[in-house]
Amino acid sequence: MARVRYGARTEAEIAAARAAGAELPDIWSTGVVALWETDPDAVAAVLPPPLKPTDRPLVRANISKVDLPGYPLGAGSVAVAAAHGDQRGWYPLVMPMTHERALIGGREVFGEPKKLGEVTVERDGLVVRAALARHGIAFVEVRGAVSETLPLPEPTEKTDFYFKFLPSVDGAGSGFDADPVLVHCVRGEKVRKLERITGDVVLRESMYDPVADLPVHRLVELTIGEKTTDQKGRVVERVSAQALLPYIHQRYDDPQQILDGPPEGSVR
Repeated sequence: MARVRYGARTEAEIAAARAAGAELPDIWSTGVVALWETDPDAVAAVLPPPLKPTDRPLVRANISKVDLPGYPLGAGSVAVAAAHGDQRGWYPLVMPMTHERALIGGREVFGEPKKLGEVTVERDGLVVRAALARHGIAFVEVRGAVSETLPLPEPTEKTDFYFKFLPSVDGAGSGFDADPVLVHCVRGEKVRKLERITGDVVLRESMYDPVADLPVHRLVELTIGEKTTDQKGRVVERVSAQALLPYIHQRYDDPQQILDGPPEGSVR
């Protein structure tokens, strides 16, 4: 009988897949990073407990194209500065990805708020345009021109905070199958090229990605560069389901689908 492809993989096949994932070479991306100060009350409003605002209300937008072997990937994020105890880091609100593979791995393994979207990074000479778009709306757009070459930073580590959870099967109780967990994801970053952009950041109204609620009060930094990163995550604590539930809509375009739960006896 021909092999049934939905059947169980052998131990050797599973081991080979794990080994291949552990031996990935450096993957370089070309990306635009915009950093701005916004309304401190807006930053505080989007942070689920136990995350808290830092002493500076910063928003960071990353818009990148990644040189993955076999196919290019567009990847982006919009995050706010946050703290968990003494640990400073970033809490991403949305992470558009252009391919399902990148979306699934991040969401299911780390709890990243990834969604399918459109990511654009264009450069024509010194002129740069980069954008994150979903549902036909470029909700973040960077426009400008390269104005100078910057010195390369030393390799560094950056921390992102994610909440990993599964919505409840029956939609009852806490809204989750088990208490959610808070994940610290530490990224090692190396940069091989970095340039300053003189330009601006445009935030457009979107009911699905309302980053316009975090307006640009002061543009701190606008750069384009080439970098490679690796990441490691760990669960640091279980968090209150009831405290997280009011923020669950951040993850979904239609939170009603999650919060209501299916009617008894229905089939989805």
